[in-house]
Amino acid sequence: MSPVEIGALSVVAIVALIYLGVYIPVALASVSFVTIWLVSGKPILAVNFLRTAVVDSVTEYEFATIPLFTFMGLLVSKAGIGTDIYRVMNQLFRSIRGGIGMATVGANAVFAAVTGSSIASASVFARVSVPEMLKLDYNRRFAVGVVAGSSVLGMIIPPSAMLIIYSFVAEVSIGHMFIAGIIPGIILAGAFIIQIALMGRFMPGAVGGRTLETPKHEMLGVPQLLAYTLPIGALIFVVLGGIYTGWMTPVEAGAVGSAMAIAIAAGRRRMTLRGFWEALLETGHITAAILFLITTASLYARMLGYVDLPNELRFFLEAQDLSFVWIMVGYVILMLFLGTLLDTASIILIVVPLFIGIIEELNMSLIWFGIVTVIGAEIGLLTPPLGISCFVIKATLNDDRISLKDVFMGAFPFACVMLVVLILLIRFPELSIWLLQ
Repeated sequence: MSPVEIGALSVVAIVALIYLGVYIPVALASVSFVTIWLVSGKPILAVNFLRTAVVDSVTEYEFATIPLFTFMGLLVSKAGIGTDIYRVMNQLFRSIRGGIGMATVGANAVFAAVTGSSIASASVFARVSVPEMLKLDYNRRFAVGVVAGSSVLGMIIPPSAMLIIYSFVAEVSIGHMFIAGIIPGIILAGAFIIQIALMGRFMPGAVGGRTLETPKHEMLGVPQLLAYTLPIGALIFVVLGGIYTGWMTPVEAGAVGSAMAIAIAAGRRRMTLRGFWEALLETGHITAAILFLITTASLYARMLGYVDLPNELRFFLEAQDLSFVWIMVGYVILMLFLGTLLDTASIILIVVPLFIGIIEELNMSLIWFGIVTVIGAEIGLLTPPLGISCFVIKATLNDDRISLKDVFMGAFPFACVMLVVLILLIRFPELSIWLLQ
């Protein structure tokens, strides 16, 4: 077998192993190591590749963004900021049909800007939003679908862990990726709100529910509104504004954001020493897991380059004389297919090294390609059989009235909206890079 054929089989083997339940970094590292050994016939070369991948990953300065932003997000989550944001948004939208769904989307968008985690969003708002909607007789599929759909905002609105992982894989600026995610994130949140409004107008049965004016004694006063919104608004402004203006690097912004999150949590007296320690431990666990991912992804990318698979793929597509449109159609279909089997990180780690050369050959922005990749892979969070966000919501609710099928069916319209937004971003790449121009 030729090196290219062995490389192609290795990619298939990695996908199969991950689908069978093998830990992603273990699948990437073991198959890549064996492939280099088989192609070269020299085990010491595979060891050298692994050593280089480890050293390069550990010594990257910008890797510090991962523990810093993770710690910031955990502090904000444990301080109950998600509940506060939801109360504010709920007061704004409560009197509109489907308004609680709109409030959930708005709150998720803000929450995403400080946590960067779809899983955290799904868990928080499954507890906060779904019971409220069920109490007001909303359709149960709509209730869980809104939470599932809007939870994906955590992976596109910065600071997003997936944007950071893509930055390392594609070797692009984390700060540029964060800035590029702002407009697509706003577009996606706006599209969800418009979808809910249209469903309320033309498909009232699918939404259900009843509007309810909030009693005056339950209304949040101006002091409460300011107390709930100003700290989190200041945190978002300082972190993203500092990166956008160039006053701070992403690492510095993560450090400042973490310090502000500690101050906010302490000021609200919602953070105990035990909770603080748990946030530190969880930050360590998440950071170690992501470092392992990035290290093995680096080895995988080097293996692909060694067997020359990306160039062979580029030559194959050039021979087919495919236009940019058809290449992107194939890429999106591939991501949607993999999304039914794998999680977002796996998709990014597997497909990006294969297609980067093709995108550069087309003179397209790798920043734009990252946004397209993350959104395309995120659709997989809402599709069976894997659909991680849907599983998290089901497990969090633990409600016999709501089945896993209800969660997937409720999330389906939001997955369709995400696909429409993805097509829009492919058709108009400038939407992703406009803030960088």
